Amino acid sequence: MATNPIPRFPAGFLWGVSTSAHQIEGAADLREPSVWDAFADRPGRVKDGSTAAVACDHYHRYREDVALLAGLGVNAYRFSVSWPRVLREGGLDFYDRLVDELCAAGVGPVATLFHWDLPLALHEAGGWLRRDTAARFAEYVSVVAGRLGDRVRRWITLNEPAEHTLLGHALGIHAPGERLMFEALPVAHHQLLAHGLAVRALRAEGAGEIGITNSHGPTWPASSRAADVEAADLYDVLLNRLFADPVLLGTYPDGFGELMPGDVGADLAVIAEPLDFYGVNYYAPTKVGAPQGAEIEFGGVVMPAELPFSVRRIEDRPLTDFGWPVVPEALTELLTAFRSRYGEHLPPVVVTENGCSYEGLDDRDRIAYLDGHVRALHRALEAGADVRGYFVWSLMDNFEWAEGYARRFGLVHVDHATRERTPKASYAWYRELLRAQR
Repeated sequence: MATNPIPRFPAGFLWGVSTSAHQIEGAADLREPSVWDAFADRPGRVKDGSTAAVACDHYHRYREDVALLAGLGVNAYRFSVSWPRVLREGGLDFYDRLVDELCAAGVGPVATLFHWDLPLALHEAGGWLRRDTAARFAEYVSVVAGRLGDRVRRWITLNEPAEHTLLGHALGIHAPGERLMFEALPVAHHQLLAHGLAVRALRAEGAGEIGITNSHGPTWPASSRAADVEAADLYDVLLNRLFADPVLLGTYPDGFGELMPGDVGADLAVIAEPLDFYGVNYYAPTKVGAPQGAEIEFGGVVMPAELPFSVRRIEDRPLTDFGWPVVPEALTELLTAFRSRYGEHLPPVVVTENGCSYEGLDDRDRIAYLDGHVRALHRALEAGADVRGYFVWSLMDNFEWAEGYARRFGLVHVDHATRERTPKASYAWYRELLRAQR
């Protein structure tokens, strides 16, 4: 870790942390079931057999958690609204209380409207394979914005539709556990359509700043061989361009538009509604080569042998406890490449997630990770990238999807038996960084 001070960021820069409703709220009895409830109830789907029925009990302990945010010194907090909770009568009352508490603490609320927890009833009616789900989403967004829009200035429509499509519907590793492979492409299109309809609904409610959050990372070919380069190009399209191009350019990458359902041209006009910012979740680059004819486990994900590419290990890099390589300079590469690729079509960028899984309260490896990535972010600004914010994933240890409670991404340790919160060394490090930036 560098010993020289981290350079100053521009005035007004957003410094925050991120969470999601299903991963921290608990209080499952006070909302409708989601696809993740059904998924976790199936034996073997979550590695430690756990569920998020209680999670971090944020629903009942939100005041304590807002006090942790205030003590940290962040000026923004990215949380998600649970669609299943809003469906329950009185469900929005919780978010009223949370937003009021945040505003009283001087922490700006940034609300994500979908973070993978589709209501189970909607999934059973066809879910994201069905176009009508996009319309239902827009209706839900109007209700939430109408209730919270007087206090919530910044909105994010969807979180990581690529992962929800690929892990949840193509590979079956996440909820809802479908293994449709390339037949999952309508899920991608209908989520993107839902995004565009949500932007229109938010504008109609007078929302302030609106964006989407996609997960992105550089794709590195395993070699210069044509087969590896071709495989890496396909992977890059699926994980990066398939979800960015329609939003930013109003087009699908070559060969994909004709694979999507409905009147794609008309839908793209909706999907490409202008945005105020573009959210980027970054964790690591990916090395990709030609298929190797065998399953490969990488970072908790088993890649089937029949995929037209294979993910390779990046050598000579430290790994997080999740097995992800630590490559801060790839964040600079990503942000400068986005600026070159999309030019004037790219609105200001906000890094809406960046973080790592490590054990222990004295989490020096996490501090080194965050220090390196904040410096890499500043180098991207120096190179001309227009980046307006940085959010650490995550405020606290939580239910980490199919990993259950086995991975710890938080700045705050959570004892999953007692729900007791204990700030880690990284919490203190981030607090001091923010004080130095004032």
